[in-house]
Amino acid sequence: MSEIAGTKKFTIGRISVYIFLSSASLISLFPFYWMFVMATRPSSAYNSIPPTITPGNLLVDNFQKVLGTIDFFKAMGNTVILCTVVTLVVLLISSLAGFAFAKFKFPGKNTLFICILLTMVIPPQLGLIPQYYLIANLGLLDTLQGVAILFFLNPLGIFLMRQYVSSSVPDELIEAAKLDGCSNFKIYRRIVLPIILPAFATLGIIVFTAVWGEFLWQFTILRDPDMYTIQVALATLGNTYNVDFGMIMSGVFWATIPLLIIFLCFNRLFISSITEGAVK
Repeated sequence: MSEIAGTKKFTIGRISVYIFLSSASLISLFPFYWMFVMATRPSSAYNSIPPTITPGNLLVDNFQKVLGTIDFFKAMGNTVILCTVVTLVVLLISSLAGFAFAKFKFPGKNTLFICILLTMVIPPQLGLIPQYYLIANLGLLDTLQGVAILFFLNPLGIFLMRQYVSSSVPDELIEAAKLDGCSNFKIYRRIVLPIILPAFATLGIIVFTAVWGEFLWQFTILRDPDMYTIQVALATLGNTYNVDFGMIMSGVFWATIPLLIIFLCFNRLFISSITEGAVK
């Protein structure tokens, strides 16, 4: 009888967890679904009462309006290039810095690490004007390089890599590699790098989505329509006198699709990297 009661309790507990997770998933997905519904409806449906919750038949028409207003695919390409370059550079710099802070001893290490972490509490808006003047003096206005350079040093990435290397890479393994004549970079490439691949996938997701969704700095630097990222291009869809919500939602919807695909790809890489890193 006790085994039956335990099994029943376990089953009820699992069912409750599944119900909770399913409900949370539906709540999380509803804004995306509503955005899709608005992308298929005319602008008047945005303020309709009761709210419209069923898709319409204007998905293609609204997207054609987007294509007639902005160079959507050009902006999307600029965004993909920007996010990819920033993500790769951040992964390289953060992993090297994290490895150095975790395993090397040098004067002022803790002080420097604390200073890097303190930059995380500074609002980015405070540095907007001096950063703009710096990029202007470097002649990088209206360029993707000018946008990207601000994101290369990522304090969160350095902190994440430092913690991951500290907990996952044994000191004995590094000492053994040094006895075999390995240089520091060779130790990083052959020992540290395979172990920290799960952290690479996690940090890659964080950085890519953060740069994709960042707007203020991109809007400040970019004025040439040929250099627009998708966030800046979508901001030009609004009109002070006539706001077409169907067109705007269509642009936002189609701009979100690639990000979801990339997120799923990184998620698979994250799972496979856990196994690969554990085996190596």
